[in-house]
Amino acid sequence: MNNQKGFTLIEIAIVLVIIGLLLGGVLKGQELITSAKVRNIISQQDGIKAAYFGFQDRFRAIPGDYAQATTNIKDALGNGDGDGIIETAAAGTGTNETIAAWDHLSHAGFINGSYIYNATQGPATTPTNTYNAYLRIIHDAVYADAGTATSRLNLKTGNQIPVEILAEIDRKIDDAIANRGIFRYSGYVGAGVALTDADCYDSTNGAWFAAKQTVNCGGASLF
Repeated sequence: MNNQKGFTLIEIAIVLVIIGLLLGGVLKGQELITSAKVRNIISQQDGIKAAYFGFQDRFRAIPGDYAQATTNIKDALGNGDGDGIIETAAAGTGTNETIAAWDHLSHAGFINGSYIYNATQGPATTPTNTYNAYLRIIHDAVYADAGTATSRLNLKTGNQIPVEILAEIDRKIDDAIANRGIFRYSGYVGAGVALTDADCYDSTNGAWFAAKQTVNCGGASLF
């Protein structure tokens, strides 16, 4: 005689409920992590923009481009050429103003951390995003545009950011379109391997390719 007993319907139902609760908790946890990373990047971008305008108001000059930085900012190491734009090689001085900007902002007390000017970008010279890719503030046209991009002051988020994170940032602060508005896709490489534009956004309509779940994309906040 077979005395084996199976699970009752009630027991199976309880197990399914527990599994559902566990899966729900995992998904909610992932959602919270994603939201935190989105807020972190937005906060970082907003903080640096505020620092830029604060510096400009105090010194009547642009961080990185400031020609009298070593004279007027304690411990600053690099002077720009004062031509009103932030560039990778200042005329006359050869200073990489995109790196000098962090030196100027940090030593003037406008951003946290202490960044020291050096011609070569590194952890001591440049802040990073939450994915450990370097940020950049610069006048250039390395950002998506529905027409033809022109050189504008912009703050690069750095790359290595999942496309769904960038899409959510754009949705929260702008128009959710990658090639227009104040927040756009950028192919700037702040660390690691080069980006593939077509894996991050659709150049025909500007839609972010969030469904592709590409983990190496980047953005730019236009001033």
